Amino acid sequence: MNYFHQFAFQIYPYIALAVFFIGSWARFDYAMYTWRTGSSQLLSTRGMRLGSNLFHIGILAIFGGHLLGLLTPHSVYALFITAEQKQILAIVVGGIAGLLCFAGLVILLVRRLFNPRVRATGSFGDVLVLVLLLAQLSLGLISIPRSMQHLDGGVMILLGEWAQHIATFRAGAADYILGVHWVFKAHILLGLTLFLITPFTRLVHIWSLPLSYIWRPYQIVRKRPATLDYGRRA
Repeated sequence: MNYFHQFAFQIYPYIALAVFFIGSWARFDYAMYTWRTGSSQLLSTRGMRLGSNLFHIGILAIFGGHLLGLLTPHSVYALFITAEQKQILAIVVGGIAGLLCFAGLVILLVRRLFNPRVRATGSFGDVLVLVLLLAQLSLGLISIPRSMQHLDGGVMILLGEWAQHIATFRAGAADYILGVHWVFKAHILLGLTLFLITPFTRLVHIWSLPLSYIWRPYQIVRKRPATLDYGRRA
């Protein structure tokens, strides 16, 4: 079991991240026109807007919280907030975002499976991604009651040390989470697996986050002739 633990949490993260980065680059270089979400909104709008909005709001909050929470050293955030306060904040915000995302995923999965038009144009990979995301989200929600049993922030610090050791290519990362509950380990492994499959699924479109839309000027499609007055009738 110790060999498996070392492989799963010391070596597998680098395999998953290498495939994520190299595979995404290769797909963009060799199959650029497949780099898309494959939206089915034109086929059917029923449930699409609500499910998609709930999912994206939740997943962006969760991803940002994980990224900031795990990769920020304890010595940095300790200047502003204690480990106990950070864990309570993570439970509350993460729980709300998780429920929103869960509801959105269920709507999208039901739509994908039971809407005939959407199902006919979808693929096995589309369903697989939704199922894996739902499983990952379920593990995250299941971990909340477990986290409430130790509000001192100790496990959270261990998970952060693991992530920071992986991010900085330091040995001994797996040792930090050797004794944590299985639900946290399963959550990490499935999360890494999602990174692993990203280049081969529609998840690759996360690279195409349109941040430029925030500061892009309005697009002028047609100018109104200066000589015409559309506010009056002749």
